Amino acid sequence: MLSHPNSLTLFRILAVPVIVILLLFPNRVCTFIAAIIFSAAAITDYLDGYLARRRGLVTDLGKVMDPVADKLLVSCSFIMLASLHWIPAWMVCIIIGRELAVTGLRNIIAEKGEDISASWLGKYKTGFQIAAIIPLIFHYPYFGINLNAIGYVFLIGALIFTVWSGVDYFVRFRKLLEL
Repeated sequence: MLSHPNSLTLFRILAVPVIVILLLFPNRVCTFIAAIIFSAAAITDYLDGYLARRRGLVTDLGKVMDPVADKLLVSCSFIMLASLHWIPAWMVCIIIGRELAVTGLRNIIAEKGEDISASWLGKYKTGFQIAAIIPLIFHYPYFGINLNAIGYVFLIGALIFTVWSGVDYFVRFRKLLEL
């Protein structure tokens, strides 16, 4: 049975194909709906962890699926934005490459019994990624505001924090990687 926080994680996973399908039809209505769904899903990223800790509902399923849901939501959204040529694919490759590398490193860290909590850099990285994706998915100007320009500024920040936090993880845990 799913606890309430795990239900939020499941919502995030189920939101991914809906966002992808909507972005296959990149018109003003579909991108608006996709951005709203992405925003709601991104909010659950914070809520599920908060509720699980606060209510004592932390589960093994949640520990595994929460980061998977996060990576799916962000990675698929970035891939769709690149497929629409709304952002450069090389940036998406760096962002997703870092996510995969750090996920592998976190698995090694967990196997060795070390703390794998996200650092403040990782939290900034996630914040900038979400702050970039939302206006980039909206794509079209609203009320005379160029949302792409705003999204691109946050994308540059996301790229910086993505690389910085990835390097930080590998430097902090380099001793665990020695043969």
